[in-house]
This record gives sequence, structure tokens and C-alpha cells, in this order.
Amino acid sequence: MRVAICAAYLAAGIPMAAIADTYNLTVDKVTIDTGAFQKEGVGYNGASPGPVLRWKEGEDVTINVTNNLDVATSVHWHGLILPYQQDGVPTISYDGIKPGETFTYQFPIRQSGTYWFHSHSGFQEPDGAYGAIVIKSKKREPFRYDREYVVQLTDSHPHAGARIMRNLKTMADYYNRQQQTVGDFFDDVAKNGFGATVDDRMAWGEMRMMPADIEDLQGFTPLINGKGPKQNWTGVFKPGERIRLRFINSSAMTYFDIRIPGLKMLVVNADGNNVQPVKVDEFRIAVAETYDVIVRPKADKAFTIFAASMGRSAFGRGTLAPRQDLAGDMPVLETRPLLTMADMGMAHEGMDHGTMAGMDHGNMKKMDHSKMPGTKRGKPEKMDHSQMPGMKHGKAAKMDHSKMKGMDHSKMSGMKTSKPDPFYAPGSGLAPKAANGGKFLSYKDLKAQRPLYKHRKATREIELRLTGNMERYIWSINGKKYQDDEEIRLRFGERVRFKFVNETMMSHPMHLHGMWTILDTGAGKWNPIKHVVSVAPGTTVYTETEVDAPGQWAFHCHLSYHAASGMFRRIVVEGGPKTAQARPAVSSQSMTQ
Repeated sequence: MRVAICAAYLAAGIPMAAIADTYNLTVDKVTIDTGAFQKEGVGYNGASPGPVLRWKEGEDVTINVTNNLDVATSVHWHGLILPYQQDGVPTISYDGIKPGETFTYQFPIRQSGTYWFHSHSGFQEPDGAYGAIVIKSKKREPFRYDREYVVQLTDSHPHAGARIMRNLKTMADYYNRQQQTVGDFFDDVAKNGFGATVDDRMAWGEMRMMPADIEDLQGFTPLINGKGPKQNWTGVFKPGERIRLRFINSSAMTYFDIRIPGLKMLVVNADGNNVQPVKVDEFRIAVAETYDVIVRPKADKAFTIFAASMGRSAFGRGTLAPRQDLAGDMPVLETRPLLTMADMGMAHEGMDHGTMAGMDHGNMKKMDHSKMPGTKRGKPEKMDHSQMPGMKHGKAAKMDHSKMKGMDHSKMSGMKTSKPDPFYAPGSGLAPKAANGGKFLSYKDLKAQRPLYKHRKATREIELRLTGNMERYIWSINGKKYQDDEEIRLRFGERVRFKFVNETMMSHPMHLHGMWTILDTGAGKWNPIKHVVSVAPGTTVYTETEVDAPGQWAFHCHLSYHAASGMFRRIVVEGGPKTAQARPAVSSQSMTQ
């Protein structure tokens, strides 16, 4: 069909950019086989993941989506710039697609790069409803490659998404399989001494938190292009070729650390936008992010694509090989990291502690800082919070860390002071480190290949505090769940600076629909352009957005069960061309991503 259309357009002398093409998707019940277990899930065109949709920049696409499920569905085109009515978020951009119905999406392709699509209804995306999008640029790419592969990651779990949500609500640590044991206690005593170990356990116990609580969801099998580690997805190459790998993290909850032992990776694209190339040994990909890298294997042997979950509870595995029947050596899964007090917001650099109102740790008023690691036993006067200006023990909400004196952070367990990554709290247990001691990608390494917008000062700043109660499994923004707060209103044509303050112990990949997010890395006009920005515990991150898309949009944490629990907002852009009236505010019960 496409060849005939192209020939007709060329014969008529019409530019190729004007070509419109039609694509068909069905939403189906499917069987997902991970190699470790089988489950019933949701997919597209009879499979999970769905097909790779390959489009061209400048093309007008029509996508017919037929719902073969017995419940409503939707398709969100993640990272695409399009009219809000085509964005695919029920109750915000449209009403969704009812069982047995076909909905037709139509929009122009105004960008290039690596993106993906997924359901925005219920927990269909964690249950398998996702696929990849590859958009070819109209212009010549600023880098060379001989072949390419999509490498789409996810965290497939034996339990259905709705069941996982119920279990997390019943017991927040239901899926935490890496809790510290008596054996860990004695190991820490041997390493740190009995007193320091007891103090550490008591400090965490008083906060009703666990340093092992990095992943809300464990017990999953990581998949690469739908295949588990035993099934070993393989991409074939000829030695000496440059291979473009388009990494997409379509997980519900899992960050992955990616490395290919024996190969350097040249990062050339982040979230669909070209960046100035940076060579790395390893990179972390947050939920919903995409990264394109180029590798050049010269040896006639297999290389393993190794994707370790950030909490080191599982790994995904694929292979690059000159033949299908080869497999590379398997790296060792490193020891799991542990959160530190820095991840609880107690390292002050980069963190705005002006108000801790949104952080409900269960019972902060009982936390005895005299037992915190790094204080001297028997000498609590070294860390007497009752004497600190701005501190009232009766109400943790008024605790002003900015005025603390006498607190020696250098002695806190896990604290490191050498060349800290500005996007992690100093001393964070999550700060990444390459397995071989090489280069680990940081946001600060990312610089735009070319500025998308004229660099200008923001017209105003909006503060968004990422808040929650882990014990009750409630996640929120500025202390309020989605259904309890009003939408965020922006004005068409303004440039808004968002200030994200993470007051929780979890990382949150924040995703703004419909408009680009400019991540402030200190590079000025070369700041990278993204659609997802990860905010680590205990940090403050700034982004800016040119408000150039009228209508209404979703804005949320892309961890599925965090969004479903309330870390979600509706953005309404007022003014601009053809602005549609905002739909009435509705419950977020049907929205998860």
C-alpha cells in the first residue's frame, strides 16, 4: 500500500513530506510468556509488545485503533507533540475507546527520534499494552550507523496490575523481597561496629522506613523486546558495523542500569532529541525514558546487553552477536544498594527544606536524631535539634533544615564527598557507579545538539513538591492527591520554570504531556530537551517549558502505581490558537499513567 501511495505522489510532483499513511492497531487479550512464567495480558495486534510503528517526520498519520477487549481502552503516544484531543488520556483528552469500537487518531508528525505508545486506561500498560515508535528525520542525522535495533524494556510481573495495586495498598512492602535480615545485621556489626549498627537500625525504625525500600515492586521478570533472560533476544551484526540501539524503558515501576561489557556506548539521543555525543560505559534509564546509543563491535563474538534493575533484584539480558546461535558472557549482578539518610532529605545541598509538610514518614515526631549514624553515643548535644532555630518537635511540618547547626553530614553512613552527581543527594545510596569503574552517564553530561527554543528567562516559577506516605501507599503533589486538588493553569506563550522538590525516599520520573521539558543542567541554551525527568530522593530539580500547546494535558509520575495513587495533575493551557474549553475536572480512578 505504501509503495503505491509513494509512486502516485512522485508522479504528481507532490513532496514526500505531504504523504499521509494509515495504520491499524487492535487491542487484544494476549498470552505473555517470559520464560519464567506465563500470564494473560493485553497487547496490540495480538502480541506484547505491540508492533514497532515506523513513521517519517512531516508525515500525516491516521491510526485506526479497534478495541477487542471487554473493557474500555486508550492509546497514548508518549512524547509526541500533537493536538491534545489526540493525546489518548481518558477524561482529559477524550472519553477513551469502548469495547468493540474503533477510534481514529489523526495527527502530523512534527519530530523525529525514539518514542513509544501505551494504554492510559486502568493498569493495561503494566499488563502488556505498549509498543515502540521510530520516527525518521527529514534531515541527515549528525552521526553514522549501519543498522539499528529497538531495545524495549519492561518489568513483567506474574500478578495483574489491579492485584498489585490492591496488595500495595494493603501492605506497602508487600513485594519487598530484599528486606534486611539478622545476617545483614551481623555483617554490618563486623564492618561498622555494634553501636553504629544499632543506631542505624533504630533511626530507620523510628521513621518506619527501610533502607532496602528502593523498588516498590519486586518479583518481576525483566523483558527485552518481550523476551526474558532465558529467552535471550538477539540482534545480529557484522563485525565493524556501527549499530544504533534505541533503548525504551516501558516498565511500570523499574529503573534499569544498562551496560554492554566489552563495548563503549556513544549516547546520541535522549527522549527523541539529539544530544552532543558522550561516550559512556553505563547509563541509568528511568521509567518511560528513551536513550539512543551507538556501539561498534569489532570482534567476531557475542556481547551481552545487561539491564540490572536499580534495586538489583532482577536483570534483563539480550545479545548482540554475529550469528543467532551465540550468547555472550553473563555479568555478575552487583550487591543491592541501600538508601541513606541523604535519601531521606538530610543532605542539604540541592534540597529545599523550606517546608517538610508533605513528607509523612509515619511518625516523624518520634525520630531521635541522637541515635543517627555519625553522632557520638552518649553525647547527643552534638546533634540537639531542640536547640536548632526553626525546629519544633511537636510538628514535623515546621522543621526548617536550612537553619540546622552542628550536624556533621560527612560522618553519615553512605556519605561520600568526592565529585557528587548534582542530580543525587550528596551521600545518596542511589548515586550510580559503573560496574567496571568507567564512565556512568549523568544528566549533567547531556547537552542539546541544537537549541529547540530561543533561550530566555522564565516568566514565572511553579513549585511542585513530590510528597507521599509510604506506609499508607499514598503519593501526591504538594501534599494533595489528584482528585483533591485543582488543575495547574498555564498561559499560552509563557515560559514556566518548574521546581521539583522530592520529599520522598523514592525516585519519581515526571512526565509532562504535549510539551517539551527543558532540563536545567546549567548548560544554558544547550540544556537538554526531554519528555521525562527523573527526580531522585532528597533533591531539587528545575525544568522549563515553553507553553506552546493549547488545551489540556496530563502531568504525572510515570511509576504506574504512584500515578494511580495520586501523583498526577491536569494542566490547562489558556489562550492561544483554537483553544478548546477545558473538560470538567474528574476523578483519577481510571488513569494510571
